[in-house]
Amino acid sequence: MELLKDVNIWAYERSCSRYAVVRQLLGEPDPLMLTHRNQIRSLISRIISENLPHAQPSAQIASEAGKIPEKTRAKFSEAVESEILSLHEGNFARYMVRPSAFKAWKETWGR
Repeated sequence: MELLKDVNIWAYERSCSRYAVVRQLLGEPDPLMLTHRNQIRSLISRIISENLPHAQPSAQIASEAGKIPEKTRAKFSEAVESEILSLHEGNFARYMVRPSAFKAWKETWGR
């Protein structure tokens, strides 16, 4: 039993030290993203589902930003644009869109 106890303690301490390193690398979560995550998710989902070309999402982003407090509007718009620009095959599923819709949007977006 003593050996199992030592192995368990060692593994736990190792896991804790790894968690601390990962936590430090990731940093603190963005309060704006946490507060408005549902709005951001639905907006990006709508942009993809409606297959909007490169120029059109700006109006929808501005419209959605108008619904939040003025002091955070610019940061909200920047966050949405950043999320859109970082979309790829490995992360679009978080916006609950079909792969075919994402592929069509990506082709339209690239033009």
